[in-house]
Amino acid sequence: MRDPRPTLAAAGRSTRRGLRTVISPAGLRGAGTEIAWITAHLALYPLGIGAGKAGGLAREDQGRFTLGDLPPLQRGLLMGDVVAAGTPILLVHGLVDNRSIFTLLRRALRRRGFGRVITLNYSPLTQDIRSVSARLAALVEKTCEETGYERVHVVGHSLGGVVARYYVQRMGGDARVHTLCTLGTPHAGTHAAKLWPGGVVRQLRPGSELMQELAAPAPGCRTRFVAFWSDLDQLIVPQHAAAIDHPDLQARNIALHGVGHMSLPISGSVVHEIATLLAHLDEDGRTQTAGVTTLTLTEAGPVPAPPERAHQTPAVAPA
Repeated sequence: MRDPRPTLAAAGRSTRRGLRTVISPAGLRGAGTEIAWITAHLALYPLGIGAGKAGGLAREDQGRFTLGDLPPLQRGLLMGDVVAAGTPILLVHGLVDNRSIFTLLRRALRRRGFGRVITLNYSPLTQDIRSVSARLAALVEKTCEETGYERVHVVGHSLGGVVARYYVQRMGGDARVHTLCTLGTPHAGTHAAKLWPGGVVRQLRPGSELMQELAAPAPGCRTRFVAFWSDLDQLIVPQHAAAIDHPDLQARNIALHGVGHMSLPISGSVVHEIATLLAHLDEDGRTQTAGVTTLTLTEAGPVPAPPERAHQTPAVAPA
């Protein structure tokens, strides 16, 4: 019989770290923001149900090819890099959620000049991760066919990041996805999933069959990964399980301080980093402008270290 003491000790250490984070000034501010955003999100949630066309696709991908009606920031992106501005960005929400979680992020991306921002609505209560990944694959192919672009960017929140990663890593999606940004995604699973009896949540448990698939070798994977994780994420246990630790993946982990799970898509630092990164990428995934992948909005505060194998960039959210 397996000795449970090491697991219990690790859980105790994680709990103590979590308590220190919550009672810190940044943690208290982050908790207040989390509560306020959850309240606002509950009001917005009905607007995201059934929005979009048949098949659960919510599309806001009207092309922008004239400059006259655009503000200076959008004109600057289009004039500086029309490919970056036109490359479709697909947003994939998390468990028991819908496109409304991306309300602020979607608007911010559009304001910054990205002309095609598309959301995928799905119901994880009736589907598993593999079937939702197949729907994402179909949406990506349809988007590429309609726009003429061969590659897209994807942003996934929570479970949505697992869906997108499975598509990229296990279904050949790396041929289509240039960059995948994940927000609070349990890449190594989360012990919080053990509190739910079954269904799709079972696939998010550490060591599940699906997690073992994602841990399998993925040589030659062409997608660039950027994983945001926070020391205040109450649904990812331990929190650094939202970092990517895989020897075959080009992964950059960004540690945030004092940002709750539901607040990640509205974090000013997250929106800034995603918009800046996607505006300065060349064909092979490297940045065209030196230094743009380094987040400059910083605030003092320690964060627990994620796995060392994947590259980490520390960052914190502004107050």
